[in-house]
Amino acid sequence: MKERIALFTILIGLTAFIYVFQYHVNTLWGYVLLLTFMSVYGIYSTLATIHNKRKQRKCPIKINEDYKPFVSIMVPAHNEESVIAHTIDNIMQLNYQNFEIIIIDDRSTDNTANVIKNLELKYKGQVKTLIRDKDAFPGKSAVLNDALPLAKGEAVLVFDADATIEPDFLNKMIPCLEPEDVGAVQARKVIRNGAYNLLTKCQYNEYVLDTYLQVGRDAIKGAVELRGNGELIKRKALEDINGWNNYTITDDLDMSTRLHIKGWDVRYCPSAEVYEEGIIYLIPLFRQRRRWLEGTIRRYLEYSSEAIKSATMSLRAKLDMIAYITQFIMPLWMILEIVIRAFKALTGKGVIQNELVSSVIIAVITAVGFFMAIRYSLRRYDNQKRIAALIQASYTAIYMLIIWFPMVLFICGKILFCKKDMNWGKTTHGLVMEEEASHQNINSKEKELQEV
Repeated sequence: MKERIALFTILIGLTAFIYVFQYHVNTLWGYVLLLTFMSVYGIYSTLATIHNKRKQRKCPIKINEDYKPFVSIMVPAHNEESVIAHTIDNIMQLNYQNFEIIIIDDRSTDNTANVIKNLELKYKGQVKTLIRDKDAFPGKSAVLNDALPLAKGEAVLVFDADATIEPDFLNKMIPCLEPEDVGAVQARKVIRNGAYNLLTKCQYNEYVLDTYLQVGRDAIKGAVELRGNGELIKRKALEDINGWNNYTITDDLDMSTRLHIKGWDVRYCPSAEVYEEGIIYLIPLFRQRRRWLEGTIRRYLEYSSEAIKSATMSLRAKLDMIAYITQFIMPLWMILEIVIRAFKALTGKGVIQNELVSSVIIAVITAVGFFMAIRYSLRRYDNQKRIAALIQASYTAIYMLIIWFPMVLFICGKILFCKKDMNWGKTTHGLVMEEEASHQNINSKEKELQEV
């Protein structure tokens, strides 16, 4: 109810502002001002990133080689029989000595439980397993909370069931966690199968954009966010916020905000990369992004007052959080602006041609903003050549407008008119591996026939 009231208040206020002021001032300029604010903030974080890199080149940060905390690596798995063994085998290649792995079978209906039991036997002493009851509370947060009492680590590292990493992953992450005020560190997420099709390529580029945003937030000591896969959290910080929130569908974003409110710093480590499988079909992608966006918006609505009142949350983190809330105000503003202009045009209260031109200008400005941010990200963090970055930024900007903007409207409607649920919208992993295996079988059969 709290989230519903907060969102209703925002929508009524924004609609009234746009409707009333369209009679006195062209609110197109207000929208342009909002985009300008976002652009200026982006430039500020970019300059801060450049400044920090120059500073580190002149005075490199000294790494404390004696700081080697014991790490409990948790890997939740729900119907992951096709990928979980490969993931654990990969994690076991870490060249960091002090770690254990806890694999949690979350009410799987396939052969996952047997696979992870075999992994426990294979890596006896270093791999533990937890099989959750079929009637256990659903959700990743509940899974991790159930496994926490088994963990011996001073820090907890969480991976998705399809994650793969390099052997030096923890050696890169650990130094970022050492400062007393740092509660968690997030690794850079990379789409492993980015070349599979256009959809996975767009997701790959989207993650590169996220890297740019997270690096900028880290540079200004803003509200860096955890991303679920490849997040390293101090146990002391976990206990301070009473673990994961069982009643959220985005455990990572919820935890990020609660850590910041409690005064913990969250850092970003772009040199440590965790690879995951991009979604190859459109409908599952919509389901995943729906969950991400719903969790993000609900998180802001639920914790905004606590963040403002918090005496321990840094001012930089507060300002940074406000700046990123505009990412969701912007689609609402754009949609309401166009809807109200169309209503006025149809009822004869506005000039159709002018209303149409203003709407087109709004759409173009928004698309250009996305395009510029993505192009810079690809050039800076993926070393793309100018022409390649130009082309990829163009279709990725269109992809993001199609995915995110209608989704904001849908999620707002769901929060306002539907009962809150715990619909996780699980992502199916291993589809690419299955298709590759299928192709290999077909090719081998064809060769056998040719030989015959």
